[in-house]
Amino acid sequence: MRFMIIVKATADSEAGRFPPNPEPLFQAMATYHEELSRAGVLLDASGLQPSSKGWRVQYDGARRKITDGPFTESKELIAGYTLIQTRTRDEAVEWSRRFPNPVGDGASCHIEVRQLYEMEDFDGLVEEKTAERFRAMEKK
Repeated sequence: MRFMIIVKATADSEAGRFPPNPEPLFQAMATYHEELSRAGVLLDASGLQPSSKGWRVQYDGARRKITDGPFTESKELIAGYTLIQTRTRDEAVEWSRRFPNPVGDGASCHIEVRQLYEMEDFDGLVEEKTAERFRAMEKK
């Protein structure tokens, strides 16, 4: 089972500002991710640049429109993520409980955890030939 731990953006992260004393936070994040790695559950993790450096693609039928950031609703944006793979949902809950406060100890914030779809979740929805195309990409 794969899960994404989502760090929500803040006004500071959207402005590209780090906490006043970022070293303790970076140390805590490094320790946490090292523990995930040693346990064999870490798949990937990264912070994201502010939305001002990104864009959105708006679909309108067959047309696509590109809109450059920044995007105004920072509470709806993502500042970073950690992707883990665990045997159970309970194991993922326990790892997420240990996630360091992404804005620094003592500050109020939240992270969100979402389970990823696996190919078997689509059994019966897509043709086997189509599913095999995705499985082939996973093996690379």
